[in-house]
Amino acid sequence: MKKTTIKLTRRIQLLADLPTKEERKEALGMLYQWQNRCYRAANLIVSHLYVQEMIKDFFYLSDGIKYKLADEKRDGHGILKRSRINTTYRTVSNRFKGEIPTNILSCLNGALVSSFKKETQKYYKGERSLRNFRRDMAFPFSMEGITRFAYDDSKSAFCFRLFSVPFKTYLGRDFTDKRKLLERLATGNIKLCTSHIKLIKGKIFWLATFEIEKEEHALRPEIIAEASLSLDVPIVVKIGKEKLSIGSRDEFLYRRLAIQAARKRSCEGTAFSRSGKGRKRKLKAMEKFRESESNYVDHRLHVYSRKLIDFCTKHRAGTLILVNQEDKIGMTKEEKFVLRNWSYYGLMTKIAFKAEKAGIEMISA
Repeated sequence: MKKTTIKLTRRIQLLADLPTKEERKEALGMLYQWQNRCYRAANLIVSHLYVQEMIKDFFYLSDGIKYKLADEKRDGHGILKRSRINTTYRTVSNRFKGEIPTNILSCLNGALVSSFKKETQKYYKGERSLRNFRRDMAFPFSMEGITRFAYDDSKSAFCFRLFSVPFKTYLGRDFTDKRKLLERLATGNIKLCTSHIKLIKGKIFWLATFEIEKEEHALRPEIIAEASLSLDVPIVVKIGKEKLSIGSRDEFLYRRLAIQAARKRSCEGTAFSRSGKGRKRKLKAMEKFRESESNYVDHRLHVYSRKLIDFCTKHRAGTLILVNQEDKIGMTKEEKFVLRNWSYYGLMTKIAFKAEKAGIEMISA
């Protein structure tokens, strides 16, 4: 049976809802401490999981020695004092007791155990190494860590407590669906799944994951839409006798090259910039153009993928086939100009997400 729900992740900025600057600074310092303990715990968990999985090879155990990874109370050949998932949780909870909420450690442990099971065969074959985590990693928490979530009219923001620390949202000029999702969450119409907190240069971001119902369209699986992706025309889609070209070379490529040329001129001009205050000030214009290119490309890909899915739903196409994709992938890898200027994988990702949300089956041929 197909799933009727889909998960959406939105990045929402948070502000510590505390009266004084010292209290807000203390709250931010606590979050950085949780981030550090989460980083250390993640490395410990994957290390222990790997040792448990490879213990037979590490010690070259004889056949007479029991080495089954199971609770000794439930299995006579088990070598663990408790269940396997609980061994890593107890290890990190004992190590960082009182320094980080146990809810964060529980969510982290569950996620890493699940991902480790999926990658076990690759570890056996030597096709990949253990995961390594960055110090600035986002740390997870479940809905149990959030209390008193509601909209506060006096503050014009959604307020809640995360492990007793008060926060409020800052949406700014929101042109997305963040506010609507938060309103539905406050009324209990949608579910909040395991989410994350990300700290970037002293700012707090909530990577909120919502579980919502898929869009309902009267689609017919036997109606097939055939789409082709290329640099000249980003998307060409055909459904029966109906055909649509989405985007053009002039619209996408030339505008992107113009931004790159402006960034190159800015780079050449940095040699004549006024000295002082370091590298960051000199490269400020370059970074602005780099961000402009990234935002422009991301926006255009969203528009193209949206038009494609709307065309499919309009004609009730329940199946979307991307034709000649293997050839396109090979060409993308061989030609540097195409690889640099055609965001093929980004477009594929956005199409796949929107197709799943609309209930359309996507096939790459």
